[in-house]
Amino acid sequence: MKKLAERALNITPSVTLSIDAKAKQMAAQGVSVVNFGVGEPDFDTPAHIAAAGIAAIEAGHTRYTPASGTEKLRQAICGKLQSENGLDYNPAQIVVSNGAKHSIYNVLLALCDPGDEVIIPAPYWVSYPEMVKMAGGTPRILDTRENEDFKLRPEELEAAITPHTKALILNSPSNPTGTVYSASELQAIANICVRHQIYVISDEIYEKLVYDGATHVSIASFGSDIKELTIVVNGMSKAYAMTGWRIGYSASNQRLAAAMGSLQSHATSNPNSIAQAASIEALCGSQYAISVMLQEFARRRRRMVELLNQLPGVSCRMPQGAFYVLANITQLLGVSYGGEVILDDVSLAGVMLERAHVAVVPGSGFGARNYLRFSYATSMENIEAGLSRINTFLALRVLR
Repeated sequence: MKKLAERALNITPSVTLSIDAKAKQMAAQGVSVVNFGVGEPDFDTPAHIAAAGIAAIEAGHTRYTPASGTEKLRQAICGKLQSENGLDYNPAQIVVSNGAKHSIYNVLLALCDPGDEVIIPAPYWVSYPEMVKMAGGTPRILDTRENEDFKLRPEELEAAITPHTKALILNSPSNPTGTVYSASELQAIANICVRHQIYVISDEIYEKLVYDGATHVSIASFGSDIKELTIVVNGMSKAYAMTGWRIGYSASNQRLAAAMGSLQSHATSNPNSIAQAASIEALCGSQYAISVMLQEFARRRRRMVELLNQLPGVSCRMPQGAFYVLANITQLLGVSYGGEVILDDVSLAGVMLERAHVAVVPGSGFGARNYLRFSYATSMENIEAGLSRINTFLALRVLR
């Protein structure tokens, strides 16, 4: 039998999905598992958005649409980008896809040839390096530091650029760190990218989930030069609790948008027609539900950080955005529980799930070895119960 393609053989499985699958399997077997691994809001899609989807079905809007999305949705996205981000685009520069992940993959397919390098600051979302490899490029990982809020230093970015550098992936607010870049920090990065003429893939999917006075700024807003090089990626999943609707979008220069539209037309054709109708309502209708979710996320965030920092051997910083906390567990290495020595974040996450029945995601999958990612997109009751279980679990440890 002939072997599979290298692109399939070289992909690292998603650690987030594997932990989530194991937790769900245990729950199906009757085990009470507290799951901090989920990366989606635990709220229902707001009623007025769901109603728009139902109305689209009843009106018979169930046929193919243009591959890059309906004109009406692309106009709504242009309106959102102009009013909220100060960015002027026309509908021909918008490509609507099957989720923001699909949008990022479209971008990488349109940009990367074999040998092209894409700079990715670590910690990073687990899929970035794998998508770069799938598109034929080479991920170039740049480590950041916890005491600097995991932010990319401009001088390190400059030093990492080579003649093969094609793009930088920037995620603010960040998954998994919750880092939010300031305007001045983004301006410094923009200056470097313009000087070296490298693209910026700006993943802004968590833009509405910011706290403590932090503000989201799009790097594309710092002038026409950086805007021409930036591909803004966003979507409906996180802010509108629409993860299952699968609508993401990109905004870029028209030449790149046309290339991505052509790629998508042959790969998947159009995104879901019903979800597109619901997304128009999300963007143009009441935004009240976002403020309700944001207030609750902020409350959970404070409590989770407080409880994590009370755990022996665990520490974390207060994230400014998204709905994750990245906790440092370095002091727990070398600890034995039930005869099993904790060597790294992967083994600790495994033992926590098996013994404490709490699901967390190892930081290694995000390029953050010896950290654990906790999601507070879950109830306050789960936060209290899950961290109490971990506290009990850690109290039973035996030092080597």
